[in-house]
Amino acid sequence: MSTNTPPALSAAQIAAFETDGYLILPRMVPMADCELMIATANDHLAQAVTPLEYESEVGYAGAPKSLDSVGGRTARRLRNAYQRHDSYRAWARSPQLVAMLELLLGEPVCLTLSHHNCVMTKHPHFGTATGWHRDIRYWSFPRNELISVWLALDSENQNNGGLRFIPGSHRFDIKPGQMDQLDFLRPEIGENQALFAQGKAVELQQGDVVFFHSGLFHAAGRNNTEAVKESVVFAYHGQSNQPVPGSRSAASEDILLSH
Repeated sequence: MSTNTPPALSAAQIAAFETDGYLILPRMVPMADCELMIATANDHLAQAVTPLEYESEVGYAGAPKSLDSVGGRTARRLRNAYQRHDSYRAWARSPQLVAMLELLLGEPVCLTLSHHNCVMTKHPHFGTATGWHRDIRYWSFPRNELISVWLALDSENQNNGGLRFIPGSHRFDIKPGQMDQLDFLRPEIGENQALFAQGKAVELQQGDVVFFHSGLFHAAGRNNTEAVKESVVFAYHGQSNQPVPGSRSAASEDILLSH
């Protein structure tokens, strides 16, 4: 006798993602898996295992001016998470995760190693805030239909630099004049201030996962606690939405996944 396997996501969850541009999946990853990823990240941070990005290299407001200034060697992200440890690879290719992404993208799914593919860290004191932006701003694909998958390795809230989203903003018509030269929403524009007012803070616990659309505006504040906050982030696209040849998006491996 055959049994019907329930879909990886409900119709309501799929509809919520399409409407809001993001979806939170509580406690999707077991604590033991998170702790293993944390241990690896902390070891690589302590040894400054390359490639990594420092706050002083990002150039955001309030960041240390150079690597040699106070706080200049504060890590912002450990790049190439997929290549760092089996625990990251297992999560990035998780059959449950892939099945969910296939439902949201409507086709077989590819993992891009050109973007995200990192452990994001938000350190006390020197971890800078990130303004309102869309991930697609520096990605080169024919269609703005990618999904970032954010795994909270510990608790995230507004006090330690947690995410904020503008629900539904992946469907907004944004004019070029609303953006600055780095493709952040300009805070002095009245039209943007109305958007900022719609921003919604997201609180996450260890093991919670957030899917968010590549066109969704999001931001994050500073970490006002004394503990480093860590998250693992990968990005995915549909098989038919291949990176533009010769672009940064095509510079690293693209992995076709199947659950």
